[in-house]
Amino acid sequence: MNLQLPAETPAQIAWRFGRAFALLTILHLAGTVGFRLLGGPQYSLLDCFYMTFITIATIGYAEVVDLSANPAGRVFTMVIAFFGIANTWYIMSLMVAYLVEGKINEALWRRRMENQIHKLKNHYIMCGIGRVGRNVANELAATSRPYVVIDEDIRSIEAHLEHHPDTMSIHGDASDDDVLTRAHIDSALGVFAVTGDDSRNLMITITAKQLNPEVRIVARCHEVRNIEKIRKAGADAIVSPDFTGGLRIASAMMRPHVVTFLDEMLKSAENLRVEEIVIPAGFPESTIGALNLKSRNYILLAVRDQKVWHFNPNDNLPLRGGCTLVVMTNPDGRKSLEQRVGWV
Repeated sequence: MNLQLPAETPAQIAWRFGRAFALLTILHLAGTVGFRLLGGPQYSLLDCFYMTFITIATIGYAEVVDLSANPAGRVFTMVIAFFGIANTWYIMSLMVAYLVEGKINEALWRRRMENQIHKLKNHYIMCGIGRVGRNVANELAATSRPYVVIDEDIRSIEAHLEHHPDTMSIHGDASDDDVLTRAHIDSALGVFAVTGDDSRNLMITITAKQLNPEVRIVARCHEVRNIEKIRKAGADAIVSPDFTGGLRIASAMMRPHVVTFLDEMLKSAENLRVEEIVIPAGFPESTIGALNLKSRNYILLAVRDQKVWHFNPNDNLPLRGGCTLVVMTNPDGRKSLEQRVGWV
């Protein structure tokens, strides 16, 4: 199925059909009243409505309301027939056009997707689904994190939908307030500003922070001189693919086994990742041992208490709200640990 996003929204399509059917209803009411006035009280409202219906439908039965001696009545009949037939053909042409072009199915698909987006909470918003954005989206999908894609280029969205047809997407400008609002930025956990244009990523960062000051923003930046500008605009983290790629190349030369370990972890069938889980504010003070983290689903690597790091912590380490657990785990283990600390 070609999932090209329709130029018209479901509401616009419904308005087109609703307007046409409303006019058809008005014509039937006007015809019923007109034939009653022209024919006289001997004809019931049902007779007059039936006369209007067979006139507009061009059925061709005999006149139910006798207008043989009423020239004004026949002129009225022609007027009703002209506008009624024209309106009926307009409705039929709309239905054929939308069916042939697949717009009705696409509109229904769009409506279902918008309903799914409306229910989202603690999700991520992907602004830009180019080469970098697709890799970020693949990682979100692999770790079972919900996300919404926003892009002005419909072809980029289509390319991603070919491999991930269930992805929720919005065709539009991610720096526009209304577009980010449609993506429910008010309940989002984070925003990825990863378009290929530094100035666009800057505008996305500013807009996102204005709509939700608490949302975390990770921005892509090509030019190193623009990093400070994007940071001042509100980005929580900034990544330069060229700079990071250079470090990765150097690491592959000097620390090949470390790089191989990380690559194999990402490729493993268990979807292992190094994750961080923040202990919620209402969590009662406890210890690492009390959490009973002895499980194959996750390996505790470190704990950060404010600005202090505790690597390979022992069971007696105090644990309180605001601490961050750094664990190696899979998606199921992450969700289990989040439930254990009361995060979800």
